[in-house]
Amino acid sequence: MADSGVIVKQKRSFRKYTYRGVDLDALLAMKPDQLAEIFGCRARRKMMRGSKQRQYTQLLKKLRKAKKNAAPDEKPAPVKTHLRDMLIMPEMVGSIVGIYNGKVFNQVEIKSEM
Repeated sequence: MADSGVIVKQKRSFRKYTYRGVDLDALLAMKPDQLAEIFGCRARRKMMRGSKQRQYTQLLKKLRKAKKNAAPDEKPAPVKTHLRDMLIMPEMVGSIVGIYNGKVFNQVEIKSEM
């Protein structure tokens, strides 16, 4: 009944991110119209009306290219933009965006909690 003094470390369990009950992997697999059903009313309206604009699609293409060109286990190169009202889509998670505030580009890493 003597304590041996050995402390066993438990593995740290990470919280799996979900958005309105849907995990991140399922969000990445969804089509834009399925995503719009999950979003709130303002985001859904913006997505249905404004996601076809050239600026937004160009930004998404640049972010995909930066993620593709990044080495494994490294952050992608930052992509500069003036679009401050862009909705954060699931495919943007992990990217770095330089957002122009009128004077300088502030780098923001897009995380799943956003």
